[in-house]
Amino acid sequence: MTVLVTGVAGFIGFHVARTLLEAGETVLGIDNLNDYYDVRLKGARLAELAGLAGFRFERLDLADAGALSACLRQHPGIDRIVHLAAQAGVRYSLSNPRAYVRANLVGHLEVLEAARNLPGLKHLVYASSSSVYGGNTKLPFSVEDAVETPQSLYAATKRADEMMSYCYAHLYRIPASGLRFFTVYGPWGRPDMAAWLFTEAILQGRPIQLFNRGKMRRDFTYIDDIVAGTLACLARPPVDTGAAPPHRLYNLGNHRSEELERFVTVLENALGRKAIRELLPMQPGDVAATFADIDAARRDFGFDPKTPIDEGLPRFVAWYRRYHGVSA
Repeated sequence: MTVLVTGVAGFIGFHVARTLLEAGETVLGIDNLNDYYDVRLKGARLAELAGLAGFRFERLDLADAGALSACLRQHPGIDRIVHLAAQAGVRYSLSNPRAYVRANLVGHLEVLEAARNLPGLKHLVYASSSSVYGGNTKLPFSVEDAVETPQSLYAATKRADEMMSYCYAHLYRIPASGLRFFTVYGPWGRPDMAAWLFTEAILQGRPIQLFNRGKMRRDFTYIDDIVAGTLACLARPPVDTGAAPPHRLYNLGNHRSEELERFVTVLENALGRKAIRELLPMQPGDVAATFADIDAARRDFGFDPKTPIDEGLPRFVAWYRRYHGVSA
């Protein structure tokens, strides 16, 4: 049988697909290869996957009505879906809101429509985000908390995805799990995320921008831990008792809320250079702190993140140097 991975040329999608392939699974990868960030990086990820047995790739836009369903008719045998394709980034949603509606709402609907017509589908796992907690101030964030105060359109679309998935689980009994990812970083990461932005600026002698004047806290989560949690969840679909819909939500974070200043210090030590700090006010759409309560994920599928930033950031720096040909 085959696992469908959407957003396969993206950061998390690439790592999930590679881990599945290395375990002997067959993977159908879907991506539209948009230019939100450098498409060459996405191409390099795909080139890594192309060398592994069992990988097939189709370029398509999930938001094109019926495109995914038509594609899956040409690839029978899909029994699990890991839906990671999305328009990411809180700040970009301020200037390009329609991209989020198209990718995150319309695209997600097309995945749900395709899923309900797949015979023998065991589990749909999809990416949500810690951003759904919005203006919540109680820490750590729990999946039991109300999430009614989104601070960005990105967060609102991710919460809408959760509600749409619940509805389809109710109507069509699709076993579905939404994973609220917390600030994922690591090798092959995104150029718009802090680890990459700060590393690039420090190496080039440019200032790094610290919003809220550096008084930020994030639950930074290493990519290997995210992949392990995603695949453990995939293997444990919610049981359909015939009563409540077979839909679950989980936080996947490191269960550590790190000060941004400490993140920068660990990065400086890994790079062997000091950062020039530019302290700026809070940006619209941003939040001051994130912190994941992972009790539900630990209970239901043994999620156990193991990588502190003291280990993960040096690994990212080592990969960044190799990828860009930058010597120490």
